[in-house]
Amino acid sequence: MTHRWMAVTGIVIAAACSRIVPHPPNVTPIAAMALFGGAYAANRRLAYLLPLAAMLLSDLVLGFAVYGPTLFRSQPVVYACILGTAAMGRLIRDRRSVLQIGTVALASSILFYVVTNFAVWAAGTLYPLTWTALTACYVAALPFFRNSLLGDLGFAAVLFGGFALLETSYPSLREPSPVAR
Repeated sequence: MTHRWMAVTGIVIAAACSRIVPHPPNVTPIAAMALFGGAYAANRRLAYLLPLAAMLLSDLVLGFAVYGPTLFRSQPVVYACILGTAAMGRLIRDRRSVLQIGTVALASSILFYVVTNFAVWAAGTLYPLTWTALTACYVAALPFFRNSLLGDLGFAAVLFGGFALLETSYPSLREPSPVAR
């Protein structure tokens, strides 16, 4: 196990654990964690597995200690969004730039907003299954979307920028050159 892999894994786990500390609604590092894991995990399977495992562990704590079993009913949709976000991270793996990271962080926020709120509407327990109710569902979720967007962009800057600084300071964390692979 390389220093790089241990650092990436530690950052993803720390980001997931931060879900259990008090925070404003939807201002969490979850999407940034999945983007980061997708972009930095060298192994493709682990790029998806690492954010999912970290999310599952934090869900177990939150589900049993805070929210109860109702948390787990909506999680399959959330986990699908995490996988989609990790896939976006894979897309920028070889060309990480501020613009690329910002773009995928924005896209992941939109993905989460669209998919999870559609799932809330489609469940039919909070809203009737009409187009008007679907619109109402999306409108009601706008404040949470704003918070998600702020959290996703801010935490992406912290995770990606922080790791870039670590790579500058600690050569053992740098990605091996293509010749060395």
